Amino acid sequence: MLLDFAQLPLRPQTIEALHAHGFFAPFAIQEMVLPIALEDGDVIGQAKTGTGKTLAFGIPVIERVIAPDDIEWAEFAHKGMPQVLIVVPTRELCTQVTRDIDELASNRGIRTLAVYGGRAFEPQIEALNTGVEIVVGTPGRLLDLSRQGQLKLKEVSRLVLDEADEMLDLGFLPDVEKILANTPNRTQTMLFSATMPGDIIALARRFMNQPIHIRTQDSEDEGAVVSRIEQHVLRAHAMDKIEMLSRILQADGRGPTIVFCRTKRTCQKTADDLIERGFRAATIHGDLGQSAREKALGDFKAGKSDVLVATDVAARGIDIEGITHVINYQCPEDEKTYIHRIGRTARAGADGIAVTFVDWDELARWKMINQVLELGLAEPEETYSSSPHLFEVLNIPTGSTGRMIKAKPVMRVESKTASAPRKESGRGKVATSQKKVERTRTRTKKFKES
Repeated sequence: MLLDFAQLPLRPQTIEALHAHGFFAPFAIQEMVLPIALEDGDVIGQAKTGTGKTLAFGIPVIERVIAPDDIEWAEFAHKGMPQVLIVVPTRELCTQVTRDIDELASNRGIRTLAVYGGRAFEPQIEALNTGVEIVVGTPGRLLDLSRQGQLKLKEVSRLVLDEADEMLDLGFLPDVEKILANTPNRTQTMLFSATMPGDIIALARRFMNQPIHIRTQDSEDEGAVVSRIEQHVLRAHAMDKIEMLSRILQADGRGPTIVFCRTKRTCQKTADDLIERGFRAATIHGDLGQSAREKALGDFKAGKSDVLVATDVAARGIDIEGITHVINYQCPEDEKTYIHRIGRTARAGADGIAVTFVDWDELARWKMINQVLELGLAEPEETYSSSPHLFEVLNIPTGSTGRMIKAKPVMRVESKTASAPRKESGRGKVATSQKKVERTRTRTKKFKES
């Protein structure tokens, strides 16, 4: 058993960077993958989300890169051309992986570039022309840049497919096959995924060279879901969900929380409702521009908001330490989505809580998920925002309401008809004028007598 990364044949700069960022002992997937990957073997790594797959492929590719600060750089024939290509399914995962790789590689002068859609081509093209060693990108933008001749793939020696099953679900598999075909000089290919559908296995057989399939499983956890996640499934009424959610967000010990919705409309409405109730909420969904999505994620990571309401676009790629709760506001579509959603908590050895709301019309879907994952939660307990067991099992203080702030008073505007002064009749106007004349005559008489 490896007790420290220093026991591996790594460059001193890599070990120094690992220790500087708090990585000392490898996790299970890293311990099993690294000896093979460091020997340039092809690897299929299968492990639950949140178990450290990024470092499992990141460390080997960093080790093999010839960097500007290395002695070998002077004689390297392909300066500035990408040596490593990491393909990921989503923009959020792209930025996450790029940051993790850059933290370990920057002390050797290795240049890392994130390439994804929703951003202008020009800055990415400029960076490629300046020179990069590692490119992390989504399939569509990678192919666009390759077709334009801006991204040179022929000298890529190491290729990584991260979250391969998600790329299959999103329909990226044909693009991935084209990318693999355009990297003829690959000496190592690594594929990582939480699940391993048949199409992914077929892809591996076609493009990988005698890969070693590594599958990690905790001895204490024989199920498909990380055992450290405390799971609750509640049958909830659609009209009462926001009240239940608001009370759960006031639970003792509740830290950064992700709330998942299936639709963009529900996602935005839920975030708006939470903000109106006084919670620091942000949102990520497909109708937002890339800059807005990055700002929301940045605010969440920085602690400016502590509730992130997201569609499944964010189920992959959010790797933030300290997420205590994941709440499925709408039931996931299938068991894979459920695993990846709740996998945002209990990362890197921590514990977490997952709560799933199941409406009456979602019971059949939930029972299917429960059956596949063997959770033993086929019959969710009927629950309302006032149910005593909701407060008990989720450690919500008694008396918690659905608001952090008082509701703003409703301003009542009287109608013009009610507030306008009553019009006087013509006869009334004449009477008033006569009184004014009499008062004037009286004041004039008193003035003359004085």
